[in-house]
Amino acid sequence: MSNHKNLFATVLTYAAPSSNYRGDSEENRTVLQKITKGGHEYTLISPDAMRNALREIMTQQSLPMNRRRLHDQDQLAVEFKEFPNAEKYADDFLFGFLVADTKAIKEHKDLPSKRDSVLRMNMAVALTPYRFDATFHQSPVNAGASPWKNAAKSALLHREVSHTAYQYPFALCLNDCAHGQGPAWTRALLHAIGELSGVAGSHARSYFEMSPKSIVARYTPSLVAGFNTYGFEPDGGFPELSRIRSDDLPGHEFWIGGDLARTMKSEERTRLEAEGVRFFDNPQALLSDLAGRAFEAQA
Repeated sequence: MSNHKNLFATVLTYAAPSSNYRGDSEENRTVLQKITKGGHEYTLISPDAMRNALREIMTQQSLPMNRRRLHDQDQLAVEFKEFPNAEKYADDFLFGFLVADTKAIKEHKDLPSKRDSVLRMNMAVALTPYRFDATFHQSPVNAGASPWKNAAKSALLHREVSHTAYQYPFALCLNDCAHGQGPAWTRALLHAIGELSGVAGSHARSYFEMSPKSIVARYTPSLVAGFNTYGFEPDGGFPELSRIRSDDLPGHEFWIGGDLARTMKSEERTRLEAEGVRFFDNPQALLSDLAGRAFEAQA
């Protein structure tokens, strides 16, 4: 099968309490990132945080990774094994890089100093508006014989929280993924998206599973998704699926998985199956099937 196709997908997560921050505080108030939409504020999670979690997952899969996080520094820090090399390292291939060090560039003239990310992701946006929920925590003072003290007295910490699901889109140009080890690394990437967790904003501590509760994907020669990539409704529905018909969106290009597939009304599922839509009750199985179809000639 030709790789001159693109994969567009929108992932809906399960709802859970969210407290994903940039790791910064305004006095003793930890502030969630937000965006205004339709006159309401919605919390969001950056694609940078998700890409970092994907790196960690793929490192656990024993893929060759050039970059790793350093947790013993006094600021956000990473370490590279060597100058970026997209032919040698999966993260350099998939996530791209930019080297601005002129000395290092001169020393590695045979290697490019910058590369776009093969994986395109956008922000994960909450399905429900932020309601100004917050929790308060008492930080105890280090007293007695403690060898270090952060403050002279205990502090009251104000932490913004939101109970919501998130949705986020991602896209891959399969032709860009077809070179060298690209097919194997891209299959591993899709597997990692299916198990995405441990996402936290920058150096903050948080746990929120970003793996799919539901997923809508389109595998197509079109250069655009052609549907609302933030199309999930608060009830978990995806209204734009009604556009799948012979004179609008071609059903044979669509995959639907997870809770959306399991709970869809039988008459609508029958209609979509007649249009060629593929259904998977398990979203991880959907991603695995897409990976296999995209690179079946290289499997």
